[in-house]
Amino acid sequence: MKKYVIVTGGVLSGIGKGIFSASLARLMKEHGVDVNVLKIDPYLNVDAGTMNPNQHGEVFVTEDGYEADLDLGHYERFLGRDMTRQNNMTAGQVYLRVIEKERQGKYLGNTVQIVPHLTEEIKDRIRALEAELLVVEIGGTVGDIEGEVFLEAVRELQMEEGKENFLFAHVTYVPYLRTTNEFKTKPTQQSVQLLRRIGITPDMVIVRSEFPLDVPSMNKVALFSGVPRDFVINLPDTKNVYEVPEILRDMGLHEKIASKLNVELKKSTFNWSYPKAFKPYRIALVGKYLGTDDAYKSIIESVFLTGIEKPTVVDSQMLEDMNDEEVKKVLDEYDALIIPGGFGRRGVEGKIKAIKYARENKKPILGICLGMQLMVIEFARNVFGYKEANSTEFDPNTPYPVVDLMEEQKRILKLGGTMRLGAQKVKIFPKTKLYEVYGGVEEVSERHRHRYEANEEAFPELFKKPGEEGYKLVVSAKSDFIEAVELEDHPFFVGVQFHPEYKSKVGAPHPIFVYLRKVLEGSQ
Repeated sequence: MKKYVIVTGGVLSGIGKGIFSASLARLMKEHGVDVNVLKIDPYLNVDAGTMNPNQHGEVFVTEDGYEADLDLGHYERFLGRDMTRQNNMTAGQVYLRVIEKERQGKYLGNTVQIVPHLTEEIKDRIRALEAELLVVEIGGTVGDIEGEVFLEAVRELQMEEGKENFLFAHVTYVPYLRTTNEFKTKPTQQSVQLLRRIGITPDMVIVRSEFPLDVPSMNKVALFSGVPRDFVINLPDTKNVYEVPEILRDMGLHEKIASKLNVELKKSTFNWSYPKAFKPYRIALVGKYLGTDDAYKSIIESVFLTGIEKPTVVDSQMLEDMNDEEVKKVLDEYDALIIPGGFGRRGVEGKIKAIKYARENKKPILGICLGMQLMVIEFARNVFGYKEANSTEFDPNTPYPVVDLMEEQKRILKLGGTMRLGAQKVKIFPKTKLYEVYGGVEEVSERHRHRYEANEEAFPELFKKPGEEGYKLVVSAKSDFIEAVELEDHPFFVGVQFHPEYKSKVGAPHPIFVYLRKVLEGSQ
């Protein structure tokens, strides 16, 4: 019989339900349990593809081309396995499917209602995921109107599947009031009361806090939540989130869950390898999404997992208003640059200035997706003298469309469009840095999320094959289009059309970030 851990949130959003869910899943996996994870997002978007990273954080792309909430990135990194579109459910998907069924006459003339039709759709999707233990994280906080139908669905599911097969873990926050030097548990108490009114009684309360809670506060949470004291767990802030699985192991969380759900655990050596010491290299992430630290989450975590301090986000719009000397003064403070992906022209010229600086000053630089395209534009403008070179995404009338929507894509894509999404095979050429990055492997699979490509067909003079003469961009990888460019006679000037950050795992960061660290170590 399948077992379920339902993770809900209270008091505040963004307090670490995703990290807790991923850590719990990894902990149970390490003890021989077949675990799967489902993230439920109560928003009405069908997926995260159109959402602004400033508001919601990055869009994470799975192997099968699904544009997901960033928590699927946590699941992949922590569990060490790939997620698919089945691992994410949104309110938009559920409502859309129910309406489609109604239009198709699948409900046989019945009045279509939230209960039972919407809740049945939710339960069917939860049941469809195969696992011995399924961890279901419900986004948002208890009390949010858009999340109520999902809580009702899991309440019904518990009744149908058996209470003995369910554990409800409520992640909440206890603030520390500095004016009186005490923790305040009242918001947590009220959050649990809201959950009870829905018909769900938590079996476990995970208390997030800035500092470790004192014993009286923990006892108070247990008393007013109606949860046994040993099932109230405090997770204070930590500088390294990859410590959390070990913290939960030391608390015996896996044993508590196994006992409650009657799950058999196997002995484990707990093979959990993550960086504990960090090189003090300074990496500038030249981007425009400054509203949240999560906007470039996978890139930041990929760097961190190589054992380098997390990159600093440098505002690309700020660089736009600077001359070359001012740009140099800002970027001289860093050991390397990363130019990430993005959409829209805002901040693009600042990124191009950063690329020019890195090319001329031999500063290690990695361009990702849009970052690679801007490397092509910068090279065309400043080396070949095509001053008005651009992407047709930003200037449809540019006389030098060195980045364009390719004709093949124009035929494939529907009007209004979609993108190249998900994993595709990429051919790596020998005698290039990228070939060294992959350890001599000539074909790899990488994830994509883009519409535009480097326009090699119209501007072949910008590019060359490895080993050819001339100061040109070396094409180091291709599929149907250019997948990577780099420069010879430069420590590390590499741009990739794909997104390597999506494939980093704990203990196995993507090799391009590992190689960047080696470049930095060699330059010291």
